[in-house]
Amino acid sequence: MKILYSPASPYSNKVRMAAHHAGLQAESVLTDTASSPAELIGNNPLGKIPTLILEDGRSVYDSRSIMHFIDRETRGTLYPRNKDKRTDVEILEALADGICDSLLAIVYERRTRPEDKQHQPWIDRQWEKVERGLDYLETHLPRTSGKLHAGHFAVAAMLRYIELRFAGQWQKGRPKLKKWPEKFEKVFPAVSTFYA
Repeated sequence: MKILYSPASPYSNKVRMAAHHAGLQAESVLTDTASSPAELIGNNPLGKIPTLILEDGRSVYDSRSIMHFIDRETRGTLYPRNKDKRTDVEILEALADGICDSLLAIVYERRTRPEDKQHQPWIDRQWEKVERGLDYLETHLPRTSGKLHAGHFAVAAMLRYIELRFAGQWQKGRPKLKKWPEKFEKVFPAVSTFYA
C-alpha cells in the first residue's frame, strides 16, 4: 500500500501518523499536487492528498475515509467501539479538520490572489472560525493518558499546521492548547518524523 502525501498537509500528516500507530504497512510517497502527477490523478480524480492506494489497485481518498479504512483494517485501533465515545472522537476529528479547512482557505487566498485582490472580510471570517475552534479545544482537549484515537492525530496535525503557517498567532490565551503537543509527543514519540 502507498499513501500519497505532502509533508505540509495536515490531512496527510493525520493519516500517516494514524497508519503508523495502528500498524498499517503503507509506504509514504511524497507527491507534488501542483504538477498533477499521473499516479495521483490516476488514483484520485480530484488530484488531492492524501490518497491511499491499496494492494489490489483500488484507492481511498479524503482523509476521513482513509482513517475509517485504517480503523477497519486494524480492528478498531482508531475509533472507540462504544457509539457515544466514537461519536465524540468523530466530532473532535471533524473540528480539527474544519479548523484546517479554514486555515487553508486563508493560505490559498493569500497565495493565489494578488494582494490588492485579496478579500480581507473572507480572511477575517475564516480566522474567526479558527479562533472559535481553538477556544473550544482549549477547554475540551483530549486527554493523552489513555488510548490514542483518531481525534488525537487530527488535533496534532492541525496544531502542527497552524504553527507552520501562522506561527505565534494562535497561542495567546490558550495555555493548555499550547502545551498539548508536548504531552502528545510523550505518548507518540514518532510524531516529529511525520513533519519532514
